[in-house]
Amino acid sequence: MEYVFDSLGKGRVFMLTLIEELSIEQLNKIPVGAKNNIAWNIGHLVVTQQLICYKLSGLPCLVSEEMIDLYRKGTSPNIDVTKEEFDKIKELFISLALKFEEDYKKRGFENFAEYTTSVNVTLVDIKSAATFNLFHEGIHLGVILGLRKLV
Repeated sequence: MEYVFDSLGKGRVFMLTLIEELSIEQLNKIPVGAKNNIAWNIGHLVVTQQLICYKLSGLPCLVSEEMIDLYRKGTSPNIDVTKEEFDKIKELFISLALKFEEDYKKRGFENFAEYTTSVNVTLVDIKSAATFNLFHEGIHLGVILGLRKLV
């Protein structure tokens, strides 16, 4: 799992460096033909990791229900985020990756509810969920790279 935690942290830092020069208007822009924006993708990654790692383990998510409702699978941005709101999302993006590793080391993820993802991958335990989360983050890295060219 050390590799998973290292990859998660480094991947998230990398994603933020890719977008650090963008304005809040660019982060909120939904290009023609797209369903979401860069800000939504970052929020979505925060929420998805919480749902597949914490919620499926029977643990409380470390983000609000409001955030989950805004960024869960199947949603799209319905309002622009402010710079202050996006700064909070970025803070969670980094801090919750570190918190996940800390919580995992405390062994709080034993009661996992099996779940089959939309790409037909069945998550059976926290290790499969954490590994799948890296795959999911890679997909959204690609989306962010594409959106970055269009904003």
